[in-house]
Amino acid sequence: MSGALAGIRIGLLTASASRLGGGVFEAVVAQADLIRGLGGEALVFALEDRHSRDDAGRFAPGSVTVLPVRGPAQIGYAPDLAAVLLHAGLDYLHLHGIWMYPSRAGTLWARSTGRPYLISPHGMLDPWITARGRWKKALARAGYERQSWRAATALHALTADEARDISAATGRNGTLVIPNAAPPSGPAPGRLRAPRIVYIGRIHPKKNLLALIAGWRQARLPDGARLTLAGWGDPADVDQLRAAVNQAGPQVEFIGPVYGEDKQDLLQSARFAVLPSLSEGLPMAVLEGWAAGLPSIMTAACHLPEGFAAGAAIPCGADPAALALALEQALALDAPQWLTMAAAAQGLARGPFSAAAIAARWADTYRGASPAREGVQS
Repeated sequence: MSGALAGIRIGLLTASASRLGGGVFEAVVAQADLIRGLGGEALVFALEDRHSRDDAGRFAPGSVTVLPVRGPAQIGYAPDLAAVLLHAGLDYLHLHGIWMYPSRAGTLWARSTGRPYLISPHGMLDPWITARGRWKKALARAGYERQSWRAATALHALTADEARDISAATGRNGTLVIPNAAPPSGPAPGRLRAPRIVYIGRIHPKKNLLALIAGWRQARLPDGARLTLAGWGDPADVDQLRAAVNQAGPQVEFIGPVYGEDKQDLLQSARFAVLPSLSEGLPMAVLEGWAAGLPSIMTAACHLPEGFAAGAAIPCGADPAALALALEQALALDAPQWLTMAAAAQGLARGPFSAAAIAARWADTYRGASPAREGVQS
């Protein structure tokens, strides 16, 4: 499989090639690594933001091109983006995320080249998302999104649930379903970890963190129990979270964003990862936790029923009372029960969500749609 994509140049187009892109950014980083591992060339194109330069190294040894934005940041109009794509000599363009100008640039590229164009909405057609900012999304649909969906060779979903959302929103069937890959697994836990529960991710209303904190305050938890929240977000959302944390007492802490070794240390110090989301595509935070031997507490909106089926996750509701019950259940498990869950979590990360399994599916997808370079019209 190492040379399965040899000679194929694949463009990965996204709104943000930095930490500001959240889980979509992490998915693009992983996709670029996957393509290179299969012998292909991954070229990343994105809108410039305040962390573009800081995070460009995440794509090494590949390249990332960022284009300056004119006008409102919410639209992301980059007048040079389409031309840059057209001159990149791409065999295939893969758009990650929707609702911004890259969708228009992707459409122009697809129409001009006639080459394969794939769209991965990353959960952005979830009804919870589409219900927010309705007038802005209505303008985006009319202005460029419908054209982009029609121009696409295929649409890609991370889960079967997302495939249904995509079909309902776009009127297109036959969505390709391939999940994100988990990172490489760490060593298997050898003992019950301290009663620490962590959240790592974007600070945003859809993550439902205020309900989580309220549930923590209601729950009857063992001595030493601690809730650690790590992440980034809009200043207003972060300020609201800090206020709730300050009222929750010393057992709850917000530590801001974590990356690299600090992130791994946090995952490997906790007993559970929690994700009480109201809406998700396929959360990388859960897969990262599973790879570290960290079982999950998560809502059905995380769209990972495999975790419940395998015994790697505890289901929770989204309201404080339901979250309190799930937290109590998780921290009441004894060492053998928790170690069984940890092994199940790593089993998923090493099996159906492993990089090798997901790479094989993407190799078939890209090879099946990408023409040989000498046969492509310039």
